[in-house]
Amino acid sequence: MFNPNLSINAQSGDLAQLVSPTNKSIFIRLIPGGKYETHRGILYFDDLIGKPWGSQVESHTGQLYVLLQPGLADLLQETRRNTQIMYPKDIGFILLKMGIINGSIVVEAGTGSGALTTALALFTGEKGHVYSYDIRQEMQILAKKNLDRLGLTDLVTLKLKDIGEGFDEKNVDALFLDLPNPYDYMDKVRECLKPGGQFGCILPTTNQVSRLLFELHRENFAFVDVCEIMLRYFKPAATRLRPTDRMVAHTGYLIFARPIIYTKQPPNNHDGQEDLREEEV
Repeated sequence: MFNPNLSINAQSGDLAQLVSPTNKSIFIRLIPGGKYETHRGILYFDDLIGKPWGSQVESHTGQLYVLLQPGLADLLQETRRNTQIMYPKDIGFILLKMGIINGSIVVEAGTGSGALTTALALFTGEKGHVYSYDIRQEMQILAKKNLDRLGLTDLVTLKLKDIGEGFDEKNVDALFLDLPNPYDYMDKVRECLKPGGQFGCILPTTNQVSRLLFELHRENFAFVDVCEIMLRYFKPAATRLRPTDRMVAHTGYLIFARPIIYTKQPPNNHDGQEDLREEEV
């Protein structure tokens, strides 16, 4: 399982990241006696085991790399994909916003290549579990390969099923949809979530968001938030610090809500949506 050790040195069995001078990354599992062959030379794993993380290492031809422990964002960016994966900037906010912790029971629909699935599995841990639905068998095959690579397969149950037939799980802590038409399944979502549980979704266009908002209201979801996360990097040069030429801007609208059990139905506000919170000043 991907579980970075706390040692300052690379150890047998660790997942390692080798970064070339051109910032290209290679991810390897440090198995004794193993090697990685590249056009820049051969890297023998026995020479890397025991090296301090952050060390500069050489291939047999003298080509230099930096040996690092990979972070989750690095691994997600390198996930093998057939479709666009979710960006770490969105995934990080989703995990915090939806309160995903060790022990959470989480359902997602739209497995895709498994980037969000990977993050969910790491955060729910061995005490929790992730159930991931998709109707595309080829995507779940790819997602399973990506999960296997990090040793996370036992933490995830992949389900090849149309969620229009309903979810098998009930009273789960959180549910996330990465589908083009989530508004068609909100009754199924409510049946799956525990009262007051966490719902999340990502959509690319505002008209899709509007349709979802109406359905959330119809199914008695409250505490609705709609947002997008933008990320801007800066050139790390002390004498000419400025934004980089390209920015990771709109990747999707994030929608969050919670199913509520009403004893008295609160009045609607002016646009047909309700919000139990006071307006911010």
